Amino acid sequence: MMQITDLKQEQKIPPILRLGFRPFFLFGSAFSVFSILAWLLLLETTLIFSPFGGGLWWHIHEMIFGFFIAIVTGFLLTAVQNWTGIPGIKGKTLLFLVIIWGLGRIVMSVPELLGQSMSSIIDLSFLPIVAFILAKPICAIKQYRNLFFVPLLLVFSLINLEMHLAVYSPELVSLKYAGYAGVIMVSFLISVMAGRVTPMFTANGTQTPKASPSPFLDKVANGSIAVLGLILILAPFMAINYTVFGLVSISAGITQLIRQYRWRPWITLRVPLLWSLHVGILLLGIGLIVLGFSYSLGGLSVNHAWHLVTIGAMATTVLAMIARVSLGHTGRPLTPPKLMSFAFIILVFSALVRSFAPWAWPEHYNIILSIAGLSWILSFMIFIFFYGPMMLMPRVDGRPG
Repeated sequence: MMQITDLKQEQKIPPILRLGFRPFFLFGSAFSVFSILAWLLLLETTLIFSPFGGGLWWHIHEMIFGFFIAIVTGFLLTAVQNWTGIPGIKGKTLLFLVIIWGLGRIVMSVPELLGQSMSSIIDLSFLPIVAFILAKPICAIKQYRNLFFVPLLLVFSLINLEMHLAVYSPELVSLKYAGYAGVIMVSFLISVMAGRVTPMFTANGTQTPKASPSPFLDKVANGSIAVLGLILILAPFMAINYTVFGLVSISAGITQLIRQYRWRPWITLRVPLLWSLHVGILLLGIGLIVLGFSYSLGGLSVNHAWHLVTIGAMATTVLAMIARVSLGHTGRPLTPPKLMSFAFIILVFSALVRSFAPWAWPEHYNIILSIAGLSWILSFMIFIFFYGPMMLMPRVDGRPG
């Protein structure tokens, strides 16, 4: 437990820098709003903007390594304190990490500031630093179960390197496969964390018995997604068999749905922080199945199918998790503002529109993208409006954090 002296010292630190979730949830969400708006304007050719790697590269890279990785960083830097009992980074150390992340977003958007090479170095440095900071307290108490996340962050570093190599040597590394690898590995992380926390959250939030664990289902659900990630990471060195990739994706999706069924998602319908999380997991399973059929049999465009995973599964799960974690770690009851239910709904709407509407009405593609993008922006603006003040104020219960 933290001592009272820690609290006195912490009162000298601005609240936004008292624990990792505060700046990374807030700034990551704000950056997602900016990046989606910039992408929509780029598509309409109304924005004079020459980001690193070009518009498509920037959109893919920044949604993964700008937005999602910021949220993952905030979550892990906060969770490691609970895992180890060692206070998380705060103050100047946390500020340094935020600056590195923020500088990465600036140079990826305006690479001419420092040049391409230096821009790449800055962006690529962030994840290894996070991995080192995360590893220190875990290794200090030899809690090797959670050390798993350190090599995972290094895998993300490798994928980020591949994305940069796709700019410098596109004949060797495919932007498409490197970006998809990032998406799959974020999905893998979501699957792992879902298995760890969803049964407990569901039981606590509904006052019902916790679903019994199934290590076999967890291993298959997580392992099959990891196989997809490995296939994509190795794409520069081996050809991808789309049929095999599709079948593995379908298997991964079916396993996700079987596992989730055991968690009884239907009992969460009256609890927004729970049903939103379950919807994200549901869309992960459905998204992987749709993606698998797209690769194996054709039909729905692969590009559209990927967005069922990115917006439907990843973004919805992220919004549900940050809405919950932010309340708990600022000392508030786990009752979100009522408008957050609307934010969850319109984010799911964004996913469904972006994934299926272009297939049904291809002649209205630009309008569809605008509707989906503006729905995302509104969803995360609601989060920022209600949760931003929480990040900027001390915990309401007076405890550190």
